[in-house]
Amino acid sequence: MYKLSRPIYLDNNATTALDPEVLQSMMPYLTHDYGNASSVSHAFGWKALEAVNRARKLISTAINATSPSDIIFTSGATESINLAITTLQHKNKKGHVITSMIEHKAVLDSCAKLESMGIEVTYLQPQNDGVISPDSIYRALRDNTYLVSIMTANNEIGSIQKIEEIGAICKERDIIFHTDATQALGKIEFDVQRMNISLASFSAHKIYGPKGVGALYINSSDKNMHLSPLIVGGGHERGLRSGTLNVPGIVGFARAVELSMNSLTSESQRLSSLRNLLRQYIIENVDDIRVNSHMTECLPGLLNVSFERIDADSLLLELSDIALSSGSACTSAKRAPSHVLKAIGVSDEQAQASVRFGLGRFNNEDEIQHVCLRLKEAVSKLRSMVPKSFSSQ
Repeated sequence: MYKLSRPIYLDNNATTALDPEVLQSMMPYLTHDYGNASSVSHAFGWKALEAVNRARKLISTAINATSPSDIIFTSGATESINLAITTLQHKNKKGHVITSMIEHKAVLDSCAKLESMGIEVTYLQPQNDGVISPDSIYRALRDNTYLVSIMTANNEIGSIQKIEEIGAICKERDIIFHTDATQALGKIEFDVQRMNISLASFSAHKIYGPKGVGALYINSSDKNMHLSPLIVGGGHERGLRSGTLNVPGIVGFARAVELSMNSLTSESQRLSSLRNLLRQYIIENVDDIRVNSHMTECLPGLLNVSFERIDADSLLLELSDIALSSGSACTSAKRAPSHVLKAIGVSDEQAQASVRFGLGRFNNEDEIQHVCLRLKEAVSKLRSMVPKSFSSQ
């Protein structure tokens, strides 16, 4: 059996380890190149500004933005989402927004804030495979719809949405289209021009970059694009996000994007292979399961499975040598069943028995083989302690 020197980390959709090359790129700006990018009167500031400009250009190129100025740096995806959704100005006093029931809480709570301001929000239910039908978006459109916000890929079950089709619908109707691309950047193909995206939110720590830094892509050429700042006090980032720029974080973010894009195809294939190995083993060796992730249209390294007659928390404790989660890192501390799983037709009991496997860059086949054996052993042990009638109670 595989010998563990440390716990196996399979929670890469919650956060990722900082890649050593990313850390290396950040070190100069954490030590001797510590200038403020807004200090334009001396060399320290010039060097910091030059580093930020390089990072902005690299990220804009990676997503095929028309200009580096379309990238606004933030503290992370949650801030980017709030900025995109809650400050977007619209012509109609009684506006209408479309989103889905499986969005990240940052989107759902931002939409709830809009509702408190008198804006109507339609929450679309996905199909049972976790995919939002573009036709359902088309049918939900109204004359006063000014924003559609659909995530590119889901953080709990991995389903990949038909973003290009949704973008085309929004472009045809002259509607702003925002996508939470936190789980997509550097993992799957993402092109803001081809997909007709108006706004996109990103986070560095999901792709082996530092925590505390993210970005918002803003299609400045869109005539309907009028955002207001969430944070004021200096007019940084085109007046949309005041505050001293996190130069080390921004540099690390750009390097993380660069590394991910350079290996996107090969890493996607490798992770898909490992994920398929894990999924097939579970299907063949563990009874009474429900695979909640889409079989094909899914993020390469993500697998969500419900193990009937088992509480997920008990399973995670039994698998203490493996770092897993029972849902989104932002909500897994709460005992309520996952809103994502409930939206795709999973029962409360099955949702409470679900585990998310998040494979990443530093996982290998030996680790996955070990996880397979430990998982079968743990499920068998826990089920032997619970009568079968538990599942019908």
